[in-house]
Amino acid sequence: MSRIVYSTDQGRLCPDCGHPQQQCQCAELAASAQRAARGGDGIVRISRETKGRKGKGVSIVSGLNLDDSALKTLAKDLKQKLSIGGAVKDGQIEFQGDQRQALKKLLEARGYNVKLAGG
Repeated sequence: MSRIVYSTDQGRLCPDCGHPQQQCQCAELAASAQRAARGGDGIVRISRETKGRKGKGVSIVSGLNLDDSALKTLAKDLKQKLSIGGAVKDGQIEFQGDQRQALKKLLEARGYNVKLAGG
């Protein structure tokens, strides 16, 4: 099976959809699907996880319907208020240690609907 990757009248073609690269919408569709998957049901969930971390626990905040820059800004503000470390990974915010109760109070003060999930 051969696919055309270049056309003299249209230029380079997208390998996924076959449209010219100037008209390709694959990246936009993937970005909108990722935002929709992050959105969830409007409830922010805070869980605790130790798996794959050599017994060290982290608190994971998921379900925030924010873009990457707003997510990083929120993470930075929460880390400063709690004086802890953390990171933004795959649309979730990870905080060092078991900080679920403190995170719940801070996020509820910002107007989020928060639930504690998991153990």
